[in-house]
Amino acid sequence: MSLTEARFHDLVDATQENLEDVFDDSDLDVDVENAAGILTVKFENGKALIFSRQAPLFQLWLAAPNGGFHFDYDEADSVWKCDKTEELLSEMVDRLTKELTGAELEFDEI
Repeated sequence: MSLTEARFHDLVDATQENLEDVFDDSDLDVDVENAAGILTVKFENGKALIFSRQAPLFQLWLAAPNGGFHFDYDEADSVWKCDKTEELLSEMVDRLTKELTGAELEFDEI
């Protein structure tokens, strides 16, 4: 089944809300802003992760200090996968957060 535009937006909304919840519930000193379909997580060290929807492509994009990554939704597995590396969004966000802050957070629900 291919994604409809409405389902894509629902998936991105849910993913961004889950990400926001994980960061808000953590002990990290972060500023989290969710506006106009863009979730920005700014860390104490000034670095940021920026999650944005790309509706024409049905992709969720992640801008990180080490580059940009594009994720497609895998309906069969109900996960976001990087279109280049096949790394799951949850795995990448976990790895990047640990690299940027040293903290290990639980991102299994995204």
